Amino acid sequence: MSHPMSIVIKNAEDIAAMRVACRLASEVLDFIAPHVAPGITTAELDRLCHDYMVNVQGTIPAPLNYAPPGYSPYPKSICTSVNHQVCHGVPGERALKKGDILNVDITVIKDGYHGDTSRMFLVGGESAVSIQAKRLCNITWECLWLGIEQVKPGARLGDIGAAIQRHAEVNGFSIVREFCGHGIGKKFHEEPQIVHYGKPGTGVEIHEGMIFTIEPMINAGRAAISELPDGWTIITKDRSLSAQWEHTILVTPSGYEVLTLSDGSPPPPAFVKTKIAA
Repeated sequence: MSHPMSIVIKNAEDIAAMRVACRLASEVLDFIAPHVAPGITTAELDRLCHDYMVNVQGTIPAPLNYAPPGYSPYPKSICTSVNHQVCHGVPGERALKKGDILNVDITVIKDGYHGDTSRMFLVGGESAVSIQAKRLCNITWECLWLGIEQVKPGARLGDIGAAIQRHAEVNGFSIVREFCGHGIGKKFHEEPQIVHYGKPGTGVEIHEGMIFTIEPMINAGRAAISELPDGWTIITKDRSLSAQWEHTILVTPSGYEVLTLSDGSPPPPAFVKTKIAA
């Protein structure tokens, strides 16, 4: 069976290895969660995650020295995007403050396979962050799962983007268009691209055995973004808050399996009917 754009269809061996890598990625987020608190720097979070990945899990942090064409090598082992940082925030000496929102994005390599997932954290707890910040994080979480729920053989990638876009925009938020989900396996980024907007019934057909990320980035303000001088960190142009959640998804014969689940994964929204195997 041929697939457009050289999409890699995973075999049983690939899928078994991806289950392991993806669970391990999620377990890094479980590990770091208790450390996300006012006063800690993002560099310290990076160091803790790096040591956990390398020394405890025996995984390789995929972002470290990752250099796609036109980019300087990424200098850290995780991405930490705070408040109006959209994605690819480079950990540094900035200390988290009560009321910040933080995305931690983890990709590990285990036995040659990549697992990729991210979570939002409310620094200082739910009561510390603004109502808008909490709402943005919740709507983005719902957007992720509305996208996931579209995944089944015969559906199209536009179905995922359309579900995400509709929910974000009806709630007054905007979708970042320059960054998208992606196929993943032995490579960090493979075909296809999974954009988080679109029209139902358009785009590449989804087939059993595809594995890709869904990772909507949603802004409280306008969709426009810009890049910081570090060459990596992306921010909202209007400095509005941005949130992102990410899971890696396997297309099964009847629907989907979320691979990036672990004991500490937040439960899916109430509307998700699918039984989530943990």
